[in-house]
Amino acid sequence: MITITQLAPACVALAVGILGAALYGRRRRWLDVLLVLLAGVALAAALAEVRLRVPAPAQAVTTDSRGAIADAPLQAIADAGAIDLAGDGLRAAQWQDLPARPLRWTPGKEEALSLDFPRTMALGRVFTLTVHRPQAQGAWRLQLLAENGQVLADSATGASDGADATRAASPTIAANAVNTAKVPGKAGDQSTQRSVQWLPPVAEAMVLHARVLDAAGKVVAAGPVPLQVTAPVPLNIVGRFNAPSFDASALNRLLTDGGAVLDWQVVLGKAIARSETARAPITAPNALVVDAAHVEQLAPAARAALLAQVRQGVPLVVLGGNAADAALWQRELGLRVRPQSPTTEQEDQRRFTIAGEEMTLAPAALNPDDAPGGEWTVLARDSKSRPWAWQRTMGPGRVVWIGVADWHRYAISAPRALALWWQGAMDAMALAGEQKTGWVLADLLPLPGLRTEICAQGVKPGAVLRIDGLADARLLAREDKADAVCAAVWPPQPGWLVLRSAGLEAGRHYVYAPTDWPAWQRGLRREATAVYAARAGGTEVAGTASHDRPLPVMPFAVLFALCLLALWWREQHGNPARPPDGVGPVGSDPGLRVAG
Repeated sequence: MITITQLAPACVALAVGILGAALYGRRRRWLDVLLVLLAGVALAAALAEVRLRVPAPAQAVTTDSRGAIADAPLQAIADAGAIDLAGDGLRAAQWQDLPARPLRWTPGKEEALSLDFPRTMALGRVFTLTVHRPQAQGAWRLQLLAENGQVLADSATGASDGADATRAASPTIAANAVNTAKVPGKAGDQSTQRSVQWLPPVAEAMVLHARVLDAAGKVVAAGPVPLQVTAPVPLNIVGRFNAPSFDASALNRLLTDGGAVLDWQVVLGKAIARSETARAPITAPNALVVDAAHVEQLAPAARAALLAQVRQGVPLVVLGGNAADAALWQRELGLRVRPQSPTTEQEDQRRFTIAGEEMTLAPAALNPDDAPGGEWTVLARDSKSRPWAWQRTMGPGRVVWIGVADWHRYAISAPRALALWWQGAMDAMALAGEQKTGWVLADLLPLPGLRTEICAQGVKPGAVLRIDGLADARLLAREDKADAVCAAVWPPQPGWLVLRSAGLEAGRHYVYAPTDWPAWQRGLRREATAVYAARAGGTEVAGTASHDRPLPVMPFAVLFALCLLALWWREQHGNPARPPDGVGPVGSDPGLRVAG
């Protein structure tokens, strides 16, 4: 890239050269034309202060097994034109502190893995830990261990085997062990993913452990799994049913056993209804649960009032087991439903694997297509990826269609599986979006001495973040996080960080030790490095003087002087001056008489 800083003097010099060349051209002195043009160009180049952009050299950087870089190469990146990186790279927080430079990267060949699990969950929910090993070769398995080292779950065993494995642990933990893999996890399986499940018995902060073992039982990777179990949020549910059913009764018992506050009403006949008054006033219900017949039998004004309540933000959950009027659902809610075909009833059943038990539920009488179209989308699918719940948003609220029935059959044969299934469904339908305030902890694996980001929702910018053992920090707004405020924290040591701020319940954030999960750390560094490479792919290096080299002036000045000397020489020797009038060689004037 060429930059001209003094354009006006250069243009004047070039114009003078062109004018001189034109004058010599009229006299047909072509060599002089060339010399004048060359002199003009040389003078213009000398006066223009031309600067050439020279690419800065690439900086070679090597990261060690812990992702560290020597200070000298790290500081030299700012003046480098590109980065030649060898190793697994840096964490996202480290890349964010460096200027964008084109990256040429040679990743390490050691195995990397990733963990996926919730850091915080409510009591009564199933905890699921999933490990991904893209470079796994051969059979392997995943184990979840309690703080005392007892095995809670094993991906290579069934539910009954898992209960035997935890029999030596406390009776409460053993009774709540759930050893079910979401993906195949048998001993001979060579897939790249394993999952285990466990039902926490108490609400507290705990540090579980997980380990990955190969086919021979050798530990390939191991590390802590922090989990904070919180007290469950009691649901406020309003239920309206046009006809009694075993499904509605089973749902009532499940919600009551789960501590929900219910305002329940079931029509038993003409002018006869059974009502269950809420034990506490319900001012803001989490959901309205109705059967399809209730909506179909409502008067138009009452149905409009019900949908108006939904548009104000209350979810409406419709049990579609007794639906009969397909035209009404199409007209009122834009939901196209079709009757269940008797020839495919067995194929259309929905199958679920929960807590090691199988549940098969019949489809509702009327159901949408797998891809409903319009404003309706699929909310939930079964273990075979068949949809069983659909939803449509209506302002801040939404309508959910439950397309399965006959779950009451499992109230006796598989009560825990049924309770967990409905609990997960209500979390997705009634509690989704309820959490308006809380902590947002995006850093999956914070380490001591490395910057981590603590964010909060529902807090005004400028609120004070207090962490035991650290100086107070301000939660400030971020452009990339419109609904949250954040603060940067450098944890000094491994362990739990207790987070406090006005208007929020105390939270916890676990800081791992530098030696925890080295393969997971490698995977996170590679992901962050790939993001940095994509961000800096087309970046031009700018802003430093070392990259702008001025064009030397002396060669153009010498060329200009030589051109002028050549013109002067040609004027003196190539075109001699005429003699004065009357002076010339003897006999040159034939009309001059000589005295004799």
